[in-house]
Amino acid sequence: MSTKRPDAATRRTQLLDAADAVFRIHGVHAPLELVVAQAGVGRATLYRQFPDRHALLLALMERSVERLHAKVDSLRGQPDAFFVLLQYLADRIVHSPALSDYWRTTGLRDPRFTPVRERAAGAFADALRSSQAAGLLRADVEPQDLTLLSGMLGAALRGATEAERRRLVQRALDFLTHGLRPLP
Repeated sequence: MSTKRPDAATRRTQLLDAADAVFRIHGVHAPLELVVAQAGVGRATLYRQFPDRHALLLALMERSVERLHAKVDSLRGQPDAFFVLLQYLADRIVHSPALSDYWRTTGLRDPRFTPVRERAAGAFADALRSSQAAGLLRADVEPQDLTLLSGMLGAALRGATEAERRRLVQRALDFLTHGLRPLP
């Protein structure tokens, strides 16, 4: 009886899950050997899927944006969708601080990340309009403000522990939420 080898898509998912776990603990500059060990695959499998660290990080970002779009789809027509998405973003910052920091900094200077950044910003556009139409969000908030808002939430990355990051991001979210509401 032979065991069937996992297909490339399964291996890719294994590697992305492993990279997410390793980077969460050791940062995005952790040795890729840790990713290989966590995934339980050979080094050649990693490099067949991802030729370098940036390709792996880009794939993680793309997966993150796919999940963001799935969240957006689940919120269609919900008037407070923009604020729910901000909470979702805050949770991602707490859960995956190294990737979040990479997303906020390194990816800005690399044109390979531009399409994924644009897709992420676009995910918020409908929710922004919906929350504005419901009178829940200030009329002067624009889609490009998301970069500033995520940078403000990113201040939580200064927390040394997940609990501290959660406290900081919730505090920033409280300030943001009140500041984003329309004036009476």
